[in-house]
Amino acid sequence: MSLPVHPKKKILLNAFNMNCIGHINHGLWTHPRDTSTQYKTVEYWTELAQTLERGLFDGLFIADIVGVYDVYQNSIDVPLKESIQLPVNDPLLLVSAMAAVTKNLGFGLTANLTYEPPYLFARRMSTLDHLSRGRVGWNIVTGYLDSAAKAMGLTEQVEHDRRYDQADEYLQVLYKLWEGSWEDDAVINDPQQRVYAQPGKVHKVEHHGEFYQVEGYHLCEPSPQRTPVLFQAGSSDRGLLFAGRHAECVFISGQNKAATKIQVDKVRASAAEAGRNPDDIKVFMGLNVIVGATHELAWAKHAEYLSYASPEAGVAHFSASTAIDFAQYGIDEPIQYVKSNAIQSATKNLQNNDWTRRKLLEQHALGGRYITLVGSPEHVADELESWISETGLDGFNLTRIVTPESYVDFIDLVVPELQRRGSYKTAYAQGTLREKVFQGTARLPEQHTGSTYRH
Repeated sequence: MSLPVHPKKKILLNAFNMNCIGHINHGLWTHPRDTSTQYKTVEYWTELAQTLERGLFDGLFIADIVGVYDVYQNSIDVPLKESIQLPVNDPLLLVSAMAAVTKNLGFGLTANLTYEPPYLFARRMSTLDHLSRGRVGWNIVTGYLDSAAKAMGLTEQVEHDRRYDQADEYLQVLYKLWEGSWEDDAVINDPQQRVYAQPGKVHKVEHHGEFYQVEGYHLCEPSPQRTPVLFQAGSSDRGLLFAGRHAECVFISGQNKAATKIQVDKVRASAAEAGRNPDDIKVFMGLNVIVGATHELAWAKHAEYLSYASPEAGVAHFSASTAIDFAQYGIDEPIQYVKSNAIQSATKNLQNNDWTRRKLLEQHALGGRYITLVGSPEHVADELESWISETGLDGFNLTRIVTPESYVDFIDLVVPELQRRGSYKTAYAQGTLREKVFQGTARLPEQHTGSTYRH
């Protein structure tokens, strides 16, 4: 008797991008084939969306930042010269145009809840969910830059764990609006009776909490998903607690497979602790890929990209992530770990006290700190499959090194190889972003805390 053949786990893929010039791999805007300085045109985004849909990408995940990177040299000189996420435009305003030229591509949108009243934000996301027919997700962030706090009228940032307390309550308010204000059958759209929505089926939300006071009706009728797919990227203990309760997709930054597996297991355990299934959360890792038709061509491309990259700009970005000004250290002087209110996973890497500016510049040779896979389509596919099988990851957030070339190369060379192996879909599933990613329903599953707010 032959053993049953289990189908291979299908790798999930998001393009990782930002409404700016320099996102992760800094300095590459100077490459002659890079088009990122066109980011402020509609065509740049609609063409990208169509390219990604041709490659059957699950989503375009758009990062965002409120504030500027002013830690390195205590100024914004390097960010301005190298365009390190400055200028940066609003990510949410891109979606309508991209949704109009695609049918299946999802959109993961970063929005900082610290500076957005939940009542208006709920409307903005419901509007996009309607316009995209249920293809939006929200990456929940609380911010980590003092420059943002000061720009928004605070003297400094709210303390790290306290920001998550505020985020928990913010989500409560949103669930009440998205899930509880309008019943499923509130809208009957009956011209004969002159009733669009039934008054008895629309409920006032009353929330009186520590951070938010809200009394009012959700301004939107129920959208296809009601609550957008919830993305999050916290790896601290408090961040994991939050992820276990709320997140449906979690982004992590991994440097090797063993450490990544530990992180993935922690995320799954946090879901189980919150009464959910461990696989209710899909885990993605940020990744650079440089692929060529042959190994030699890929490495030649890698050398070419390196010649345009700015390691210093990468380190300046990292300064902001850790709240440590690396410019103040000599090239081989050990960098002191300092606990701060910045990104916990970024500072954790420095705890061994064996980091120097030289080592950081080497790590940021390609202008960013994500790991880079270089090689032929077969080699890249081997590596992607091994990361998935050895760590428990569900997929990757693919960066752009040179745009749109990085995505086009991946779609033309790696996607067919993964499809041939049965590791990647050959067509989109039907339905909303949540249905496509989880093969379930359009709405939050019953074991998710958000579902408890329904009528």
